[in-house]
Amino acid sequence: MVGRGRGRRRRVLKGGRQARWAEDMLLSRSCLCQCVVILASLRKKEMLSGVVVISGKDSVQHQGLSLTVEGTVNLQLSAKSVGVFEAFYNSVKPIQVINSTIEMVKPGKFPGGKTEIPFEFPLHVKSNKVLYETYHGVFVNIQYTLRCDMRRSLLAKDLTKTCEFIVHSTPQKGKWTPSPVDFTITPDTLQNVKERALLPKFLIRGHLNSTSCVITQPLTGELVVESSEAAIKSIELQLVRVETCGCAEGYARDATEIQNIQIADGDVCRGLSIPIYMVFPRLFTCPTLETTNFKVEFEVNIVVLLHPDHLITENFPLKLCRM
Repeated sequence: MVGRGRGRRRRVLKGGRQARWAEDMLLSRSCLCQCVVILASLRKKEMLSGVVVISGKDSVQHQGLSLTVEGTVNLQLSAKSVGVFEAFYNSVKPIQVINSTIEMVKPGKFPGGKTEIPFEFPLHVKSNKVLYETYHGVFVNIQYTLRCDMRRSLLAKDLTKTCEFIVHSTPQKGKWTPSPVDFTITPDTLQNVKERALLPKFLIRGHLNSTSCVITQPLTGELVVESSEAAIKSIELQLVRVETCGCAEGYARDATEIQNIQIADGDVCRGLSIPIYMVFPRLFTCPTLETTNFKVEFEVNIVVLLHPDHLITENFPLKLCRM
């Protein structure tokens, strides 16, 4: 779930920005190229360090070995927004956060067997850019990759391997202050209802322990169905991402579901406390982010389905942070 590809093993390192430990293999005839990547903090500077392993039965002639680090923010519009913001759609280009290349080995020959080449270099972002946290969304995607290139002669195919590493944003300074919210849901509190008189009578109370959430901690709270004329089919907790892309021509805002957790099934007992508990999935969530060209926000919906087909939704904006 943390990355793409097969044969990968990862672990999170503590301190500064963090990354998964990635191990990938590329087969090309008798040559096996394996790349191990570790992102760590060294002397208060963001350093990318690891080792490139070249192994094979026979010696390998090459024209040089290089490493390239790339970090990009990819933006795109939903199909419904293309016609409205056609000028923006045509001007969407990836925002390059970092692009750095180092030459590890000059042209020569790798002997048969196993050769390990350690590397370490700082992550220097481009001017006026920020090293955003890794995030895989629908219309906003923030990704960092390390590419290893072994150039070979004209008669031999170049070897290339790319693997993703995960960046965590710098934890916020200061003390985290929770913002609890109490809620009451009745037919009178609902918005965007066309025929309110046809709704069955119900009363649902509850609270969220905080709508300002630390991303590494779960969203918690409780819900109580005090009364309901209609039988309850299901109660669900829905996490939603709200992604905004735009420029001078306009902005497009789209909300999509990240995950849906059922917290009650069937006609629950009246007056029974139902716990609310949701873990924020890594990669698909990140600290709430707002920049000139895009925004990434999050919301949670409490969804109650009543017989026969009444759908009740209560929305709560969330602010995610990393402490």
